[in-house]
Amino acid sequence: MKEPKLLSTDRVPVAEIETKGRLRPVSEAGVESLLASIRETGVMKDAIHVRKKKDGLHLIAGGHRLEAAKRLGWTDIEAKVWTEVTDDWARLMEIDDNLAGAEMNALDTAVFLAARKAVYERLHPETKPATGAALAAKRWDAADIVSVASFATATAEKFGLTDRHVRRMISAGSALGPDQVRALRQAPRPVSLKDLTEIAKITQATDRYAVVERLSSGRAKSAAEAMRSLRQGAGDEGAVKSPVDEAFAALLKAWKRAPAAARRRFVTEQYSDLAALLAEIDGEGDDVERRER
Repeated sequence: MKEPKLLSTDRVPVAEIETKGRLRPVSEAGVESLLASIRETGVMKDAIHVRKKKDGLHLIAGGHRLEAAKRLGWTDIEAKVWTEVTDDWARLMEIDDNLAGAEMNALDTAVFLAARKAVYERLHPETKPATGAALAAKRWDAADIVSVASFATATAEKFGLTDRHVRRMISAGSALGPDQVRALRQAPRPVSLKDLTEIAKITQATDRYAVVERLSSGRAKSAAEAMRSLRQGAGDEGAVKSPVDEAFAALLKAWKRAPAAARRRFVTEQYSDLAALLAEIDGEGDDVERRER
């Protein structure tokens, strides 16, 4: 197993640091707050962390600091340069740096905690939730996202939260796909923990997408309201619907009514079109993230 090694603490060229693959775009409020501090004190308090790979330097932790340096026109920035770093170790450092230091809204906190759980369980497989006979033997609750004795407790102690709060955030973050997270970041109203908890309860993927769409477009003020309108089938009656809204509603209704065998046949026969659409959506998300950086 690789052991991370700190090569040096030195100033490195800002333009040579690769930032792709981050868990979230930087927060404008976080960058502005950091810029104000630098202008007042004249210094950036902490170094960023980068990993040295064959193709250059990749950011591990310090996205807001790096963005602030770019806006100030700095050509270089103080950095701790690491080598022999695994992807999981780098991701864990990124997550903990954000959870401990950056201003995080409920959505980003949920996404980061869910990612931290996934990394933690890869590094400590003995803490994964048990299933079947192992679950009964350990007397764990199948509804729990993780064992109280493992990740939730470790994370709660690390960041000063309760086990229950951590589990709720993880459940919410784990339920959302990357495209849904991107959509919720565009919502006119900040997504609350209560909204995320409601979304995490939705078992049907099509229902979850519909609720996310209502929140991101501003058609619902909360996830609970969006879910109620979806169940009643009349949440948007009286409102002027676009052709896209009407087509989406018709597709969603047909999908929900179709038996499992029909859904499988549809996906099989339309696989090429669906794959192309997913690739297009991923490409749009990448473009948005690049613009936000």
